[in-house]
Amino acid sequence: MKKTLLSILFLLLAFSGIAQNVYVFAYFKENGEDGLHLAYSRDGYKWTALKNDSSFLTPTVSKDKLMRDPCIIRGKDGTFHMVWTVSWNDKGIGYASSKDLIHWSEQQYLPVMDHEAGARNCWAPEITYDSKSGTYMIYWSTTITGKYTETASAKEAGYNHRLYYVTTKDFKIYTPTALLYEPGFNVIDATIVKQGKQFMMVMKDETIEPVQKNLRLAFSKKLTGPYSAAGKPITGKYWAEGPTTLQLGKLWLIYFDKYTDHKYGAISSANLKEWKDVSDQISLPKGIRHGTIVKITEQELDTLLK
Repeated sequence: MKKTLLSILFLLLAFSGIAQNVYVFAYFKENGEDGLHLAYSRDGYKWTALKNDSSFLTPTVSKDKLMRDPCIIRGKDGTFHMVWTVSWNDKGIGYASSKDLIHWSEQQYLPVMDHEAGARNCWAPEITYDSKSGTYMIYWSTTITGKYTETASAKEAGYNHRLYYVTTKDFKIYTPTALLYEPGFNVIDATIVKQGKQFMMVMKDETIEPVQKNLRLAFSKKLTGPYSAAGKPITGKYWAEGPTTLQLGKLWLIYFDKYTDHKYGAISSANLKEWKDVSDQISLPKGIRHGTIVKITEQELDTLLK
């Protein structure tokens, strides 16, 4: 009788998809020269590198041909869309798409900041999809020489970022670049996810004087903003960057790069107010640098494993 009940329960879980949750972590290593790396997990804590931790896609665009900070999301039609940092000092970002995370479209260079003579860079681009409007928003951080001088510092090469964005419905036609977020401090590495009826932004306070280097949250009713003032820091005294989120039931996990410690960290929360450090519970491939997490199916994992 117990075996029968367990069998029925397993079938119900499998049918509902709960038993088939698989997650892929897209990341880079070193300076991003060799391209896209992938790892997988079934529980969201323990991650195993795919393809012996070798690259799935070699970068080909921009003067530097890097593939740093890869962000992958699944589109409304099931297609995977990826953007990434192509260079330390270029005015555009990279874009490619795939049906299986193995075979990719021709890589494109999107010149999103070409119109700004003083733009110094385009770092850590990400994509978020708004199902209500059928719109994808691509956003990144840029320093524009001469802007926001009230938060400028001579340290760290004088970088002083704000967040900018474009939107698209087909990755062919894009809206003009616009300012997404000006929190009153140097801000980079934003990631935005749907949280209930609102959008949650996790971003890094990049302030160097006095030192912050922590993660904070902001919220908006609309994907394109306006976003609320940044909340208090949710990470500790270490320096954190490159956040990516994962929701497991009612629990939120935020992974991030403890880059000065040369290791990864994670925090968890059930209410987005009290956060617990769970860094000792996670396991990731050696040398991983930050990226993003996307959900896939067991069938897609089987293809990747082969």
